[in-house]
Amino acid sequence: MNPQDILRYVDSLHRDKNIDPELLFQAIESALQSAAKKQYGEESDVIVSISRDNGAIAATLAGEPLGDDQIGRIGAQTAKQVIIQKVREAERDALMLEYRDQIGEIVSGMIGRADGGVATVNLGNVEAILPRSEQIPGESLHANERVRAIVFEVRPSGGNRVRVVLSRTRPQFVQRLFEQEIPELSDGVIAIKSISREPGYRSKVAVSSEDQQIDPISVCVGYRGSRIKAVREELAGEHIDVVRYDSDPEVLIPNALQPAEVDQVLLCDMIGRAIVLVQEDQLSLAIGRRGQNVRLASKLCGWDIEIMTNGELEEQIERAVGGFSQIPGITEEIAQALVEQGYLSYDDLSVIEPDLFMEMSGLSEADVDRIVETAEANAEEAEKAAAEERRVRRDQERTEKKAPAPAASEAPAEEPPAEPVSEDNADTENTESESSEAAEGKQPAAEEEADSPEASSDGEAPTEESPAEEAVEEASGELADESSESETQEIETESEESEPVAETIESSEAESNKQEG
Repeated sequence: MNPQDILRYVDSLHRDKNIDPELLFQAIESALQSAAKKQYGEESDVIVSISRDNGAIAATLAGEPLGDDQIGRIGAQTAKQVIIQKVREAERDALMLEYRDQIGEIVSGMIGRADGGVATVNLGNVEAILPRSEQIPGESLHANERVRAIVFEVRPSGGNRVRVVLSRTRPQFVQRLFEQEIPELSDGVIAIKSISREPGYRSKVAVSSEDQQIDPISVCVGYRGSRIKAVREELAGEHIDVVRYDSDPEVLIPNALQPAEVDQVLLCDMIGRAIVLVQEDQLSLAIGRRGQNVRLASKLCGWDIEIMTNGELEEQIERAVGGFSQIPGITEEIAQALVEQGYLSYDDLSVIEPDLFMEMSGLSEADVDRIVETAEANAEEAEKAAAEERRVRRDQERTEKKAPAPAASEAPAEEPPAEPVSEDNADTENTESESSEAAEGKQPAAEEEADSPEASSDGEAPTEESPAEEAVEEASGELADESSESETQEIETESEESEPVAETIESSEAESNKQEG
């Protein structure tokens, strides 16, 4: 091998593949050494070294140097195969090292394919994947689009290949977007303390500032929301709540639950629970839609937040004291002490630390074990009862939704047939009946989850005509057909004029009969 060719080969791979030159020299030395052992025997003591300065090859056999002619007889083809294999391994290791250092950092690439929910992203020197589970719900990715994501995982795959997994759903992605849009974060003026996220729906970001003169929330939002808007656009319109961080949980938790107003926060350190008391009109706002607000606040603060009103807390305390007192071995005083520490259910009591319980109650280890076992059994029974109650409630709601709505104009079953009515009164009744049917038809349509098979597409329930309405239709005749879309007042006016017209027609027919007779 020509020394200059070796140097050029190493330099080319270093620039093109970003492989450490030392790894390449070691790979070539290992390849030549393997080839030499095949020529001189596997047990032979052959050592090959390459000068890093001029590329010269030096080899020894059992401590004796080999001449250039002997080195030249080393199997070139074998050495070439080993070199290729070693270079591929070095390239894989270099990629692994490069992208492992970027885990949690944002990368940008071009989407190659987006089939079956999994998108491949070309990052230049490697093709990464963006699984469906790591894509923001609701977003649609297309080929040849540029996409940003964080490096989530790096692992070897299939021989000398490297698999880089990207993500757009992790909280770190939100943090990196904030750092790109808000230079004060990189400068250390403000800091992100914690992030909780439900991808595609809402994120909560707790920020703080060492300088009391700087409002970290205003800095993150930007002028007219320009900074936060750029982050939201990258997150497919995801809502972002920026809250002020505080090391005191009694301050941080109300901040995290905004816009709900909190009356009081009760911390139960032993079980990591925070009981938040709110007014009745703030309860649904604090909990959020499907519990989203309190769930994100719990993740953001690191506390198990339970929201209730003062009345609900008093009821739960009374129920917990009564329930604990019924367990053999627990007195009312011990039950009160448990409730004061935040244990409000059998489930809480079933996971209590035995040593802590013994210290609190003065009971023996055997008594504590028996109490915990009883609490576990009661917790299972309570869970079964709650599940049964939920099932009954769902069945009842389903039955109510499927029940057909009563017809507004349906006549009582046992009443005699209605007497013929005048056209004037009939038109009035018909108008009132249509108004009541329209009013009733709007109610099912306003329900978001109405799934009654009897309901029509516009939400109106099917109705039947009463005998009175049939008489009205026969009496109205042409008048009802010609004025079906007119206002009620015009219908009534035409109805009043119809009687003299009918009398004139009858008199004309009588005179005509006389003349014919």
